[in-house]
Amino acid sequence: MIKTILITGASTGFGRDTAETLARAGHNVFASMRDPKAKNRLHADALLVQDIEVVELDVTDTQSVDRAVAAVIAKAGRIDVLINNAGVLAAGVSEAFTPEQATSLFDVNVIGLLRVTRAVLPDLRRHNDGLIINVGSILGRVTFPFFGIYGASKFAVEALTDSLRHEVSQLGIDVALVQPSAYPTQLFASATRPVDLGRVAEYGSVGEIPDAMFQQFDSMLSAPGAPDPHDIAEAIAKLIVTPKGDRPARTVVGASYGADTLNDATEPVQASVLQALGLSYLATVTSALKKSA
Repeated sequence: MIKTILITGASTGFGRDTAETLARAGHNVFASMRDPKAKNRLHADALLVQDIEVVELDVTDTQSVDRAVAAVIAKAGRIDVLINNAGVLAAGVSEAFTPEQATSLFDVNVIGLLRVTRAVLPDLRRHNDGLIINVGSILGRVTFPFFGIYGASKFAVEALTDSLRHEVSQLGIDVALVQPSAYPTQLFASATRPVDLGRVAEYGSVGEIPDAMFQQFDSMLSAPGAPDPHDIAEAIAKLIVTPKGDRPARTVVGASYGADTLNDATEPVQASVLQALGLSYLATVTSALKKSA
C-alpha cells in the first residue's frame, strides 16, 4: 500500500537515502530540510528530479515545523508515516562542551523530534492510524567515552520513544525505533567538537583520545568492506511494510556493541513495569479497523 511519508533531515546521509529508497518503492515521499532554496538547493534539486517532494522544515523552529506539516497535509490529504531522522553528532571531552553547545544539540536531537511529532500526531489521531519511526543510535543504549553529550540525547530519545509508543498504542498509532551503529555518512565530518579547548588541554593525553578515535573510525568506515549506509534505509522500509502489531519496538542496524543484548534484557523489565502499573494493555497497538468496528 502506498503511504504518504514525511522524513526530516533528508538533505544528505540516512535521510536522503531513505527518501530515495521509499520513493522508488512507490511511496509518496516528502523530504524535509532546512534552506532548500539556498544552502541545500543542490540537495533539494537532486530529490526533485526524482519526483520527490521537498519541504522546508527546521526542527528547531516550531513555526517552521507547523508550516511544513500543514503544507504536506494540504497537498497529500494526510500523513501516514513520520520518520524523525534529523540529528547532529557531538564528540569530545564532555567537560569542554559549553552548556550552550549541549542545549543546541538537544534542541535538534530531542526537542526537535518532539516538535515534529507534536505537529504530526493530531493528523494521525484523526485517522486512528499511522506510524512514527524515530532514528536513534546504539549510543542510546551503550556508552562510548567522549560521546557523552550525544549519547545523552539518544538515551533521551529512547525514553521518549518508549513512553510515546505506549501512550498512542490505543489510538491506532505505532511507534518504532531504529538504532544505527557507525556508518560512513557526513555525520562524522560535521560533528560538533567542544569549544573550551583550555579544558581539553588540561586532560593531557586523555584529551587527545577523541581525535585518535575519529581517525580510527574514519579508517574503518572508508576501508573495503565498510558498512553500507543503505542498511538503514532498508531497515526503515521493512518497518513500514510490516503489519501493525508485528513491528519490533527497536531495530539495531550495524555493529551493535551489545545494544541488541540490552534491548533483549530490557524488554521483559519494561513489560513488568507496565504490569505493575496495571497498564499492560498499552503494550499492544490497536488497529484502525478494530477502533472503527
